[in-house]
Amino acid sequence: MGFDPKTDKYPYPEDTDRHYILLKKNDGTVFDEEYPYVDHSLGFRFKRFLVRVCLYILVFPVAKIRLGLRIKGRKNLRRNKELLKGGALSCSNHVHFWDYIAVMCALRPRRPNVLVWAENVRGENKNLIRLVGGIPLPENSVKATLACIKATKDHLDGGWLHVYAEGSMWEYYRPIRPFKSGIGYLSCRTGKPIVPMAFSYRRPGWIRRKLFRQIALFDLAIGEPLLPDETLGFKERELDLVKRCHEEVSRLAGITPEEDLYPPIYDNSKRVDYYTDTYGKNYGKKKGNDKNG
Repeated sequence: MGFDPKTDKYPYPEDTDRHYILLKKNDGTVFDEEYPYVDHSLGFRFKRFLVRVCLYILVFPVAKIRLGLRIKGRKNLRRNKELLKGGALSCSNHVHFWDYIAVMCALRPRRPNVLVWAENVRGENKNLIRLVGGIPLPENSVKATLACIKATKDHLDGGWLHVYAEGSMWEYYRPIRPFKSGIGYLSCRTGKPIVPMAFSYRRPGWIRRKLFRQIALFDLAIGEPLLPDETLGFKERELDLVKRCHEEVSRLAGITPEEDLYPPIYDNSKRVDYYTDTYGKNYGKKKGNDKNG
C-alpha cells in the first residue's frame, strides 16, 4: 500500500466532482459560442512561446524540488511515439495546484492543452491559465458547450489534450474519484488514444515535514495508451473506455481493486469518509479573522 496523507486540512465537498477553492476575483468573462476556446492568434501564440521558455528554464526545475516530483513511465511515450503523434488525450487525478506543471513536464516536448473549470479563467490567474493551455468548460449554454467541444476536437487533430476526469481538484486525496464520461466521448469521437497518468504520494522526510510543513511528496506515473473498443456500440464503447481508464489510473496510483472506494463512472457520486468525516474546518480562514479569504 502506498503512502496516504489522510489530511483534514481541505474541505472536500460531499459530491465528488465539486470544487472548494476560494477565488478572490471574477472578471465576468462570458464563455459563449464566439469565445476562442483554442486561441490561434499570432500574438497569443507568441506569448505562449515565451511562457514555454520560462517553464523549461525556471518553473519545471522549481516544481520538481517543491513537489519532490519523480516521473515514471516516460518510456511509454517514446515506445508509442507513432501512435501519439497524430493527437492524443491524457488523464490523471487532480491533487495539487501545481500538478498540471508536473503533467507538462512529463509530456515535454509536447505542448498540451487542458480542460479547466470556467471560474478559474475568470479569476486572478486567468491569463496564466490560458497561456499554459487552459480551455474553459462553459456551463449553462448548449451552444457554448458545442463550440468548446468542436474546438477541442479540432485541436486533437495533431494536438494533445489533458483532462482531469474527476471534475475538480482535491488536494492530497489518495482515492481515485469517479470519472466523468467526457474523456471517453472525446476519444471515441476522434479515435485518439488516452494516456493514463496518476499521482501518488511519498512520506516527506523530517526537514520537509517539520520545517516546511509539507504534507506529501509526489510521484507521477505514465501508463500505456488506451484505445476505444471498435467492436462496441458508441455508448458502450465510451463507457468501457472510461472504466478502463479509471482502472488504469488507479493501478498507476498503487491502488488495488480491493482498495478502490469509488465506482469508475460518476453518477452523482458522494464522498466516502474512510478516515474522518471532518474536513477543512479552518480552510480559508486567517488567524484572528473568521471571514473566508
